[in-house]
Amino acid sequence: MAKRALVVDDEKAIVKGIRYSLEQDGMQVDCAYDGEEALQLFGQNAYDIVLLDVMLPRLDGFAVCREIREASDVPVIMLTAKGDDMDKILGLEYGADDYITKPFNILEVKARIKAIMRRTSREGASHGRIEIGDLVIDEDRRQVIVGGREINLTGKEFDVLTFLARSPGKVYGRDDLLKQVWGSDYPGDARTVDVHVRRLREKLEDNPGDPRYVRTKWGSGYYFQV
Repeated sequence: MAKRALVVDDEKAIVKGIRYSLEQDGMQVDCAYDGEEALQLFGQNAYDIVLLDVMLPRLDGFAVCREIREASDVPVIMLTAKGDDMDKILGLEYGADDYITKPFNILEVKARIKAIMRRTSREGASHGRIEIGDLVIDEDRRQVIVGGREINLTGKEFDVLTFLARSPGKVYGRDDLLKQVWGSDYPGDARTVDVHVRRLREKLEDNPGDPRYVRTKWGSGYYFQV
């Protein structure tokens, strides 16, 4: 079955170019030109990936991303015309999986999409269940429970936690995690790992400053503590 994408941008020329390129690769593409239209389409259809501009009329991209993330873990790539790194990171704070700065090369967009698609296809494989203390990771259901309470994680937060939990005590550098979780061909910034680890701690830990699960080995990287 063909993959289906939702492309959201108020610049019609950009939408047209992305749509044409993705359709050439055999994808089905729906388009929206403001935030409210994007949420309406998202509520009506099932998508494999969402490309979402930050600056949108009626409802901005961050608000749209937040609404999407509350309902689904579908991969979201933010499109931003701003060069400020904080704006890029802010997109991840709302649950985005990746970001691309305008102006961009359509080949870069397609490379990011393919990398995420490969990751999500691997997620479909059966891996089982990890239980460590009061933490339960159900890989088939992509569900995390701590102390009997289900924790709502984004797709990438779940992937980072699961990858580290499979090898407790082993330290992985940011570049290693980026390669293993996001893919060897992922062209993004390793700081993305830091953002996801911080958000993961905020959701899992009673005291994120002194985490029980995902800990930092200063100067080296991150590891899962038993």
